Amino acid sequence: MLKFAGFGFAVAALGVISVAAFSAWYLHRLGQDLPDYQQLAEYAPPVTTRVYAGDGSLVAEFARERRLFVPIESMPDHVKYAFVSAEDKSFYEHTGIDMRGIVRAQLSNIGNVMSGRRLEGGSTITQQVAKNFLLTSEQKVERKLREMMIARKMERAFTKDHILELYLNEIYLGNRSYGVAAAALNYFDKALTDLTIAEASYLAAITKGPSNYHPIDHEERAVERRNYVITRLNEDGVITDEEAQDAKSQPLGAVIAPPLGARDWTMEYFAEEVRKQIVDLYGVEALYDGGLSVRTSVDPEMQKEAGEALRKWLVEYDQRHGWRGPLSEIDVGGDWAETLDAEVERLRDARKVTDDMAPWRAAVVLSVSDADARIGFPDGEEAFIPVDLLWWAREYISANDMGDAVNAPGDVLTPGEVVYVEKYEPATMPKKDPDAEGEGRATPENAYALRQAPAVNGGLIAMDPHTGRVLAMVGGFSFQMSEFNRAVQAERQPGSTFKPFVYAVALDSGYNPSSIVLDAPFVAPSLDSWYKPGNYIEGRHYGPSTLRLGIEQSRNTMTARLAQDLGIGRILDYVNRFNLSEDLPRELAISLGAGETTLTRITAGYSVFVNGGKSVEPVLIDRIQDRTGKTIYKRDQRECAACNAQYWSEQSEPQLADTRAQVMDPRTAYQITSILEGVVIRGTAARTVGGKSNKPLAGKTGTTNDYKDAWFVGFSPDLAAGVYVGFDMPQTLGQGEAGGTVAAPIFADFMVDALEEEAGIPFRVPSGIRLVRVNARTGRPAGPGDSNVILEAFKPDDQPGADRTSDDFSLDPLSAAPTTNDAPDDGLNGLY
Repeated sequence: MLKFAGFGFAVAALGVISVAAFSAWYLHRLGQDLPDYQQLAEYAPPVTTRVYAGDGSLVAEFARERRLFVPIESMPDHVKYAFVSAEDKSFYEHTGIDMRGIVRAQLSNIGNVMSGRRLEGGSTITQQVAKNFLLTSEQKVERKLREMMIARKMERAFTKDHILELYLNEIYLGNRSYGVAAAALNYFDKALTDLTIAEASYLAAITKGPSNYHPIDHEERAVERRNYVITRLNEDGVITDEEAQDAKSQPLGAVIAPPLGARDWTMEYFAEEVRKQIVDLYGVEALYDGGLSVRTSVDPEMQKEAGEALRKWLVEYDQRHGWRGPLSEIDVGGDWAETLDAEVERLRDARKVTDDMAPWRAAVVLSVSDADARIGFPDGEEAFIPVDLLWWAREYISANDMGDAVNAPGDVLTPGEVVYVEKYEPATMPKKDPDAEGEGRATPENAYALRQAPAVNGGLIAMDPHTGRVLAMVGGFSFQMSEFNRAVQAERQPGSTFKPFVYAVALDSGYNPSSIVLDAPFVAPSLDSWYKPGNYIEGRHYGPSTLRLGIEQSRNTMTARLAQDLGIGRILDYVNRFNLSEDLPRELAISLGAGETTLTRITAGYSVFVNGGKSVEPVLIDRIQDRTGKTIYKRDQRECAACNAQYWSEQSEPQLADTRAQVMDPRTAYQITSILEGVVIRGTAARTVGGKSNKPLAGKTGTTNDYKDAWFVGFSPDLAAGVYVGFDMPQTLGQGEAGGTVAAPIFADFMVDALEEEAGIPFRVPSGIRLVRVNARTGRPAGPGDSNVILEAFKPDDQPGADRTSDDFSLDPLSAAPTTNDAPDDGLNGLY
């Protein structure tokens, strides 16, 4: 028996030694290819690039992982300890591994296996850092052992605070949030330092599974888990009983953050343009992972006003031309709400229904009667469209033709049609005859108006004319439907908005605003035929007219005759200073806007008129800082050593150099400004712009052949803005749909809102300008009894009322004849 016992003991001892030897060998092998944990000493995670407006508000975020890095020293104690209490209460005591936690987890796993739930690992915060940074999430014994080995090494290499900093900046907390700082913003729109105990506890509560504690889908479960963390904080002595009770009484208050990108629909085109510029400057990696801080020029309030003005008047134009039909059709039998919900998702994929169209909603027509159409929404809610809100919806036939008048909803809608609708808020309904006396009937409850996304599109841009800083940019009706930015990318003929540049050449070449040019039928040679422009009213001419009237009334034939006198070569040389286009055609038709430009370029060109003749370059980005706060890009490169003085010792105010190029005589610039102000007061924009604002405004309408493009570009003393409206595939807007009808109202609405709080200062008059009372029609000095009198701007050598003679120029009238762009310069301004 002793021999048998001795043999058994020897075998057991040998087994123990073998297991120990195998374990040592196995652990040694695992330790040979452990990831390099030392890299965590210089932790630089991918961080969100944030784009800010000029007032510091957030415009957009760009990232692959939404994360903001915050040093542990800047984190409030109640945030740090919320996670410690929830995840690893002995974090500051153990050396990387908590054996009691492991045993507790294995006991819990007995029940987890039986119920099919996910297994627990009993990992400490240090182990989680090792797994998240250096290993995978696979549930294998080998991975767990490697995790434990790395955790022990990390505990010896790093401080506890450094490990906790890694954990709190890396952990995924749902809602596209990586790290606690991003989660604080995404769930509560707060900085970490502003989180309450209850809010910090919720963030700590969702580490086990963010989707399980979704603040909207599982609010009750989320509150219960949050309160559990609050209890743990209290038990660990981090907060008092009173603080715990108060925190538990708070509502959850968490929300779901908007997607990455622009934070508001009005900002989407602007944010996308900024995104492109950052990529051009620093590349894709810097944009999405670099944690850049980008300060832009945009004014959020002005941007909102621009977006709303453009949308309002595009819808107004669209409704003038009738109803083009529903988005789609479905079967409204059975569970129509479920069918509609699936159809709306299909329409989203096709970019026909988008989130940025809110408050418009997709609905299905359930039934129609003589009085209204009953509609339903994907959530099962029902409402109706009164016939009073359908008067506009005559059938669209063409840009110039519509179907019969609407007498009943059935003339427009059919059950099963999916359409856009909007809650109708006004107190009274529109009248079928707008000119009829009295008001429409009272708006019934739960009434919706029929809507359709306009087929036409457009853009609006506003900038500081003195610096070129873009204050608002809207590139279309809906970014989510079409990302094409019509304010920047659309190259179209500007029509009559080009005329002020031609007249500026004349004013710098011996003409003055009262100079007379003949408005009469005009013919000139063209490349392959004869060029015969006409006025807006075909066959109508006005005889001898002043230069001022040529712009105010947008006279085509007199502009072409003026351009012929000046010579196309002279005009092109002058206009190229304004950077309107890379390649303007060398032909007389450019005087009426036959060349192509973009809305941004021509608005910057108009800025030169109001800023005293200085060239400006449109800019969107003022400054860029890297993740450490170092400025790596600055728009304004001017140096100002005196600006950094720490004390005032009666020194004079620092003066910054004006580095803008002078591209035209400031006196000429003011003369054009004064004439363009006349366009708004007496000319083609008097009704649509001048009649809506009591602030000094100037500008010019523009319309191209067959009414394909409508423009208005103008300015106040300190704000320039341009509007373009047209179809992406050029086609007529319809008879009479000119710049003054289609684009000018958008400009007027925007400027009225943008300048509401601004003082109505007059346009600045430069030195060297004489203001003389003249007859507005003849341009001659006004007599005592004249009623149609204006103050005209003259240079010192100008003679009010004096006729030009042929001796003023030695130009051949055929100098306007075009040549090809590569023709040799013969010094004759394009003469054949």
